[in-house]
Amino acid sequence: MNGADTAFVLISAALVMLMTPGLAFFYGGMVRVKSALNMLMMSFISLGIVSVLWVLYGYSLTFGDDIGAGLLGNFDHIGFQGITAETLTGEGGIPVFAFALFQLMFAVLTPALMSGALADRVKFTAWSLFIALWVTVVYFPVAHWVWQSDGWLYKLEVIDFAGGTAVHINAGIGALAAVLVVGKRIGFKKDAMRPHSLPLVVLGAALLWFGWFGFNAGSALAADGTAATMAFNTQIATGAAMLGWLIYERIRHGALTTLGAASGAIAGLVAITPSGAHVNPFGALLIGVVAGAVCSWAVSLKFKLGYDDSLDVVGVHLVGGVVGTLLVGLLAIDGVGGFSQLGKQAIGAFSVMAYSFVVSWILAKLVDATIGFRASEDDEVSGVDQAFHAESAYDFSAVGGSPAGRAAAAPAAVQDGTSTAAPQQTQQSQNKKVDA
Repeated sequence: MNGADTAFVLISAALVMLMTPGLAFFYGGMVRVKSALNMLMMSFISLGIVSVLWVLYGYSLTFGDDIGAGLLGNFDHIGFQGITAETLTGEGGIPVFAFALFQLMFAVLTPALMSGALADRVKFTAWSLFIALWVTVVYFPVAHWVWQSDGWLYKLEVIDFAGGTAVHINAGIGALAAVLVVGKRIGFKKDAMRPHSLPLVVLGAALLWFGWFGFNAGSALAADGTAATMAFNTQIATGAAMLGWLIYERIRHGALTTLGAASGAIAGLVAITPSGAHVNPFGALLIGVVAGAVCSWAVSLKFKLGYDDSLDVVGVHLVGGVVGTLLVGLLAIDGVGGFSQLGKQAIGAFSVMAYSFVVSWILAKLVDATIGFRASEDDEVSGVDQAFHAESAYDFSAVGGSPAGRAAAAPAAVQDGTSTAAPQQTQQSQNKKVDA
């Protein structure tokens, strides 16, 4: 066992775990007051559901020996049978438990990414069931394709160092499928749906940025030069993407918003995820600035095309994942990059998109037909926090000296469940509503 590499992977796993509550803050600040807690829970619950499924069969289906055609692992390690604390990933490697813990955190985060697309309007029990079905039928097989040595995309030599296809494209297109089944929020394109807490958004983005060093560099599974390259490229691509988003936003909408800065950073993190270990720093800068600008443009598509992706999961994760996955085909160093590699990258990106969209749509339809996916109109209007959790994010009962005084003191927008944030964007830009 290599002690240094084992410690590095364990620390990286902890950093990736932090990304899920970081995502909860990022999404939680972007929704209206009346659904803030529900948004937090839609991310946080993934830590419970996926952890259990990973032990029962997820690890075996993902990293077990292939059952044929490079599509799925076997059932040899159900319940982690045959694996002990001394079992290593290779001679002089790391314990399998360390590798499995690290990969578990990827499996936890991926369905949580989808939750933002469905904010404000789905039953919490239905969402929990959807997570369980989705990771089983979509995530575990796709991760096997990409990262297991006998997976068909792995053997095709598709470059995906840390999850452009298996995580971001997979979650982004799956979220779009679910949105098309669930439908639009009440008041979409009519009511202001501004973020209720931009400080929470920035806090969440900062935690995601911090945790992403474990996500990306940790995927080297060793404390070596590859990990260092990936960490460095992660930082500079993210900074470049933030600037790219803000420049586009300033030209297109005349403002440099806090929400745009946070979202641009996430777009850069997404785009560098599949590519960072295979490009030089200049390539990372290029990928970052392109991802920032393109994703800033892409978030307005929901108004033009009419799908209600509440928190722009499609515009940031799907589009950012595609940008990073394709650009590495051209920008990869050491003689790898070129049109041949670009073709392989396109096969990887669009095969995952096709599979995930179709299966995700079927699963969402199944949940909707059985227990119902959509919250009732009354619950959606009054707020899903109280409807499903019997709680609220903020307690205003102590404001004022009497019930009447408290009602008067509480902002009117809070009383009716909407945001009191200063005029900002609806998720990425309320100004984009004009484009509709």
